[in-house]
Amino acid sequence: MADERKGIVETVRDGIVETIRGTGQIADTVVDTVSGTLVNVIKKTGTVGGAATGAVSDIVRGAILGTAQVGGDLGAAAKGGMLGVLRGSRDVGVEATEAIGASARAAVKAAAEVGGDVASTARNAVEGAITGARDVGLNATDAASAAANGALRGAGEVGGTAVEQVRNAATGVISGVKVVVKEPFKGQERQAG
Repeated sequence: MADERKGIVETVRDGIVETIRGTGQIADTVVDTVSGTLVNVIKKTGTVGGAATGAVSDIVRGAILGTAQVGGDLGAAAKGGMLGVLRGSRDVGVEATEAIGASARAAVKAAAEVGGDVASTARNAVEGAITGARDVGLNATDAASAAANGALRGAGEVGGTAVEQVRNAATGVISGVKVVVKEPFKGQERQAG
């Protein structure tokens, strides 16, 4: 299973690198790659529940790593990844709120892994959740909150000042939507601090 997950990350990363180098388009490339890969993985494996969110995480991580490899905008990749996850989730019946949280968490962690801006990545993931929710008929406020909570979970796993940076960037009013987060992260912030 670990080899299969590693294969998903590498396949997505390599596909993103090749397409961005060929077209120069980050957002559209990430949306299409993430959505298509998610649909293919779910249909191929019949994965549901926690395994599906694991696939979402791997796919989004691969998208962020690939974008970083070509020096692309990680924020655009996070937003595109979220849009792709929502479209793919709709097509195969994956629970959207869990997929949104897993996507934002993976994007923030991958951005930190490559030395990227976790705050910008988190904010763009929330913006992607809002846009994507509107596109697929979900409640934008719920989607934004799921993304912000996922981003904060990812930041909590990164440590340092990431939780504070992400909280400041991914809460408040974003794209006309009030983003509310659960606050279990205060204790994590002290631990990570």
